[in-house]
Amino acid sequence: MRADHNFDVAVVGAGVFGAWTAYQLRREGVDVLLLDAYGPGNSRSSSGGESRIMRLGYGPNEIYTRSAKRSLYLWQEFFDRLPSARPNVRGTNELSTGLFYRTGVLWLAREHDPYCDATTSTLSYFGVQHERLDRDELCRRYPQLEFGSVAWGILEPEAGALMARHAVQTLVTQARTDGVTYLAEAIRPPPSAAKLKFITTVSGEEILADKFVFACGPWLPKLFPDVLTDLMHITRQEVYFFGVPAGEKRFDPEHMPIWIDFSDLVYAIPNLDNRGFKIAIDAHGPEFDPDSGERRVSDAGLEAVRAYIGQRVPMLTNAPVTETRVCQYENTSNGDFLIDRHPTLENVWLVGGGSGHGFKHGPAVGEYVVAMISGDGKPEPRFAIETKEKVQQRKIY
Repeated sequence: MRADHNFDVAVVGAGVFGAWTAYQLRREGVDVLLLDAYGPGNSRSSSGGESRIMRLGYGPNEIYTRSAKRSLYLWQEFFDRLPSARPNVRGTNELSTGLFYRTGVLWLAREHDPYCDATTSTLSYFGVQHERLDRDELCRRYPQLEFGSVAWGILEPEAGALMARHAVQTLVTQARTDGVTYLAEAIRPPPSAAKLKFITTVSGEEILADKFVFACGPWLPKLFPDVLTDLMHITRQEVYFFGVPAGEKRFDPEHMPIWIDFSDLVYAIPNLDNRGFKIAIDAHGPEFDPDSGERRVSDAGLEAVRAYIGQRVPMLTNAPVTETRVCQYENTSNGDFLIDRHPTLENVWLVGGGSGHGFKHGPAVGEYVVAMISGDGKPEPRFAIETKEKVQQRKIY
């Protein structure tokens, strides 16, 4: 990279938001630099890890159903660009790149469940294929689960799991093939000014660009402490994988969908790639530092997960833990994304606040950022910095 080269746009952060922004900018003919301190899909990033849920249901929040629908289309369009992509012969529509499993997503609802009622209405409004399953049908289809107080469910058959780490790495590889320049470097916090002319790497290299996109997830408050320290909340989240019994197929994606129980703030993913049954409690954990935080699960977290499994998945009550993971959410006050121009740096955009649900939306976020920095987009008030509060009151699930 020439020292005097001036990029059209420099994108800082090669997670799902930054990678999709760089990829789509390049598809528009823009000269793009993408850089990341630890590398795409790294173990510290919110886009690391094996799998993320691709669902379209969002209760009454039509903005995210619309975004998820568009994103699923763009994910599939991207997969089609890859020479090895093809339907899997097992009938799960897994792609040969291992980037997506169409498992379906099952919502578990209580008798009076306003959120799931709203999800049904929103899915119908947007023409998203779904089924309402009564208690008897749930028990018939999914005997491996004990439904307890669950009265009914919603099945999104076209939804599924994105293989997060691999998907981001593949996307960055394709972006580089398309002409995006990639640099593995950490940067120093940018100076306060009316306009940013360059950023400086920790090794001292200056990177010049006309516009800058900072899509750094949990690192955003570190780079822009004056703006974001009290507006983004980085929380520690634990994920567990349990080994299924030898020869047991009922936890494979052909027989068990991803399922979500937001009444208890739990989600689970079937045995993808033979990694085990994945489960996590979705409640926000304690504050966490993405650079220095220890990524070992807690005894209390394991005890809570095992207690839930004993009630919901009794077959796995004594199953061994095969893998664990500690990741983080970068939460805004209510779970809305943060996608806005920096309040004082006129050529800088801040992109983050995935809030634990953002991965699936990477393509739509990238499109939105491209439109906004080109001047062709219409700002979404819910993504603005001025709407972010200091106190967490999560509303987006």
